Amino acid sequence: MNALRLVVWTLDAQRFALPVVNVERILPAFEVTALPDAPPVVSGIVNLHGRIVAVVDVRRRFQLPQRELRLSDQLLLARTSRRHLAFFVDSVEGVAPYPPDAMVAAEAIAPDIGSVTAVVKLADGLMLIQDLDRLLSLDEESRLSEALSSQAA
Repeated sequence: MNALRLVVWTLDAQRFALPVVNVERILPAFEVTALPDAPPVVSGIVNLHGRIVAVVDVRRRFQLPQRELRLSDQLLLARTSRRHLAFFVDSVEGVAPYPPDAMVAAEAIAPDIGSVTAVVKLADGLMLIQDLDRLLSLDEESRLSEALSSQAA
């Protein structure tokens, strides 16, 4: 079995991961522009070399305490099957391989665990592997598309 290569990142003391194929790049934190009529989980938009990308507030999505953006924070740019998204993380630990047998499917833990697709048990805690296609609800996807379209007009 081939190991799944994951980009590992943190929010507070919790580790999260995305398959490396979903991550486009990691940038230093910078200011976002508000996007009127966007769903509350979207904190704004950024212009990345002419491409407008929505920034999702993953702290809000994961029900973590809000805090001010820090200079040490990083902006993770990733791809879903529908669009590019960005979100701020506290730090990116890097890329690491994890064998499939080290992962427990989220459905085996709870029937609906949001955007978590699998969990990896680490020596010092758990790492939650995310499915970005489930990060936004269908309603949020629709509202975001409408808000982005109204900005382009």
